[in-house]
Amino acid sequence: MTQQRQLPLFVPATEADLNVHTRFRDSVSLFQAYLLKEGKSSHTVNAFTSDLHLIAEWGDGDRALGSFTTTELNRFLEWLEHGRGIPCSRKSYARRVTTLKVFFKWLHRIGAVPHDPANAVLQRSGPAPLAQILTPDQVGDVLAFGNQLRRGEKPDARPLFLFRLIYETGIKKSEAMRLTQKDIERLDPPVLLVRQKAKDIYKERRISLEPSLVSLLDEYLAQYRPREVIFNCTARNLEYILEDLATGAGIPYKISFEMLRWMSAVSDYAAGVDPDIIREKLGLSRISWVETLSKVRRLAGEKGAE
Repeated sequence: MTQQRQLPLFVPATEADLNVHTRFRDSVSLFQAYLLKEGKSSHTVNAFTSDLHLIAEWGDGDRALGSFTTTELNRFLEWLEHGRGIPCSRKSYARRVTTLKVFFKWLHRIGAVPHDPANAVLQRSGPAPLAQILTPDQVGDVLAFGNQLRRGEKPDARPLFLFRLIYETGIKKSEAMRLTQKDIERLDPPVLLVRQKAKDIYKERRISLEPSLVSLLDEYLAQYRPREVIFNCTARNLEYILEDLATGAGIPYKISFEMLRWMSAVSDYAAGVDPDIIREKLGLSRISWVETLSKVRRLAGEKGAE
């Protein structure tokens, strides 16, 4: 009697259990195990898993693996951009295409599906759109509203301090969340120490601060009294604070950490700061800086910048 792969009556336990009739949702955990075995980071595994869950949201997690076609995957990507109702950045779109390609290539390689429907799905070419940044007048409006909050009936220096900290230093959200009072050197001028981990090696960036920002920090510390890290709340709470600043200042779009990081680079570039100094301030590699500098020049309104 010829041995044939039997359809599992339970959730497949190994790659050998996967076939064209397996439910999509039942393949995800085995895909996670494959990624970890390939040495992918937990961040990558979580991101790919989140992308696959969107397929179930779009269609049906109970559908068979063998039912996916290139046309359907393209429809899924169209839904991500225009039908889901949630913005899909160029970076997120590109990663989700990569997720599809890695997932179905794996299924095809282990013999679970006879064809790879994601192989013909094309990544988009061309430069990503420029980031949205505030005009100088809008920056003034935000600072004015932040000062209103700072001097209000219940004084709150945190919104203004947060905005100025990110705008003036260009640090990332994750870096802001790790800051402690020890990272502020009260010199003349004051210096912010940003510790950056790259390949298990810690590097430090030293960023000069305006003395008035340190004074604002002291107001914030007196009001909130954090014990260790400067921002004793969640990163999402800080995002809400920036969004509320935008609303209160009459800005027609959200203010985000990423926006302020771009604004910091553009402000320095427009002020004539050496590009390599800006790169070091942002903690970027020379390779990634090539494309970033091009965008900074365009955001700064430099003619002929590409």
